[in-house]
Amino acid sequence: MNYWLLKSEPDVWSIEQQKDAGSEGVAWDGVRNYQAANNLRSMKLGDLCFFYHSNIDKEIVGIVEVIKEAFPDKTDKKKKFVAVQVRFIQKLKSPVSLVKIKKNKAISHLPLIKQSRLSVMPIDYKSWKIICKMGKII
Repeated sequence: MNYWLLKSEPDVWSIEQQKDAGSEGVAWDGVRNYQAANNLRSMKLGDLCFFYHSNIDKEIVGIVEVIKEAFPDKTDKKKKFVAVQVRFIQKLKSPVSLVKIKKNKAISHLPLIKQSRLSVMPIDYKSWKIICKMGKII
């Protein structure tokens, strides 16, 4: 299993909307950065992703699961990019802010800090566990 972080602006698509989408989930589409798109292509069925509210709150608020691997993104007229299908798993009991992540030296290497504009990024297992603990879900 691999671990990821997906960014979404909460005024465009929030964790609550993701939760309301139910067990069928939704297509994670609209990604137009090649590195982020390659990360989507690398996702496998059952991979877990942190759901990060970007721009407004800048915090990890929940977890979603990949339920369908990469497929053509219907929002891409040029047919270059892909989407994955994700469903809601749970909200963190305590959202983990970017400020808290930056203060934790054990996870200071994360792409969330190093490549702040990347919308889909890998998370190593050790960092995943640390953030889950910070979010009070372990």
